[in-house]
Amino acid sequence: MSLAGKLANELLQCESNLPHHILVVDGDPYIRHFSAEVLIRHGYEVNAAEDGATAWEELQANSYNLLIADQKIPKVSGVELLKKIHAARMALPVIMATKTLPTRKFTLLPWLQPATLLRKPYTFEKLLAMVKNILYATAIVRGEIAPSSNWQSRLFASGSGQ
Repeated sequence: MSLAGKLANELLQCESNLPHHILVVDGDPYIRHFSAEVLIRHGYEVNAAEDGATAWEELQANSYNLLIADQKIPKVSGVELLKKIHAARMALPVIMATKTLPTRKFTLLPWLQPATLLRKPYTFEKLLAMVKNILYATAIVRGEIAPSSNWQSRLFASGSGQ
């Protein structure tokens, strides 16, 4: 494994001590249930919503660290939910998990981009890896986690940082 790969693994293993609260929104009850269940089993606090309107109510009533939403959800689409989050100036990373990527909308409205896109069907391992990556990156930005003190020296020692 490359040094960059080893560093990425170390970063994924270091997590903030803060509880992570995730909202999963999907119109498919099986995907919603199993995604939430996998996240709960890995230590996350999870709420689930079956449509965009319910999700919006949840986002206004509770504090979340991450939103995982399908694009094609009833009442309020995933893109419309992103617009509402942006208009409310919520600092909330979003994983858009969907079969159909709304790339045209993202091209026209680049500020609307979610943190990442997860194409359905996905494995739960891929979902967990994305969740860890996004939450870790968010924690670093917020100053909740500092990189290890010697990460730069190890990177430059390998010659990768030149």
